[in-house]
Amino acid sequence: MRYFIEVAYKGTSFGGFQIQDNVETVQSAIDHAISLLMRTKVVTTGSSRTDAGVHARQNFLHFDMEQPVHPQFLYKVNAILPPDIVIRHIYQVADDAHSRFAALSRSYEYTLYMQKDPFMQDRGYFFPYKLDIDLLHEAAGILKEYENFMTFSKRNTQVKTYNCNIMNSLWTVGEDRIVYNVTANRFLRGMVRGLVGTMLRVGRGKLTMDGFRQAIESRNCVNADFAVPPQGLSLMKVAYPEGMLDGKLQ
Repeated sequence: MRYFIEVAYKGTSFGGFQIQDNVETVQSAIDHAISLLMRTKVVTTGSSRTDAGVHARQNFLHFDMEQPVHPQFLYKVNAILPPDIVIRHIYQVADDAHSRFAALSRSYEYTLYMQKDPFMQDRGYFFPYKLDIDLLHEAAGILKEYENFMTFSKRNTQVKTYNCNIMNSLWTVGEDRIVYNVTANRFLRGMVRGLVGTMLRVGRGKLTMDGFRQAIESRNCVNADFAVPPQGLSLMKVAYPEGMLDGKLQ
């Protein structure tokens, strides 16, 4: 049987999402907890790989297991997991359902806060600089005109295509923070942070709008600015086809 689990986590203490040698990751902690509870080795597959320090309000993983899940699966696995990871739901799905490839879209937020706030230091980017909000809005809108985002992909990325369909791209302005919201069918490695860093150059007047377009069209990552910290980034939602997650068990 194949199961999906819906998770949320604070990424500050982890070396990223995906399993790596010699470093604790979100996925390794989840695999360990489920394997310990079910007394069999469980290997999960994740829908989205977040970098070290990046958070997720919603992410999904799937795994296969012959036996039915424990009747108190959520309670017991969450008791084993560290306090900065929670499994919110578990679903039984079709045998061919895939947490990564079946996803229709993913939504991210990147948060800037403008005034020093000790409660935001691991959940946002302290950015006490003047920004032209109209320029940020214009730059965010321009992104929806393009398909190839090679400029915003870090090097050594093994992908077949750099094309992404950005469905939503906008900045929202609050009293003490500014948030970038972006939704796309897929994202490249480092893409959201590259988009944010480069748009911040536009907003500060360090890059013209024509220069922004030229950077996108150059398809060269040296023309993007990836130098924004990971803690401002959160994966907010992963969307699947209607009915795929109807089999919620807990």
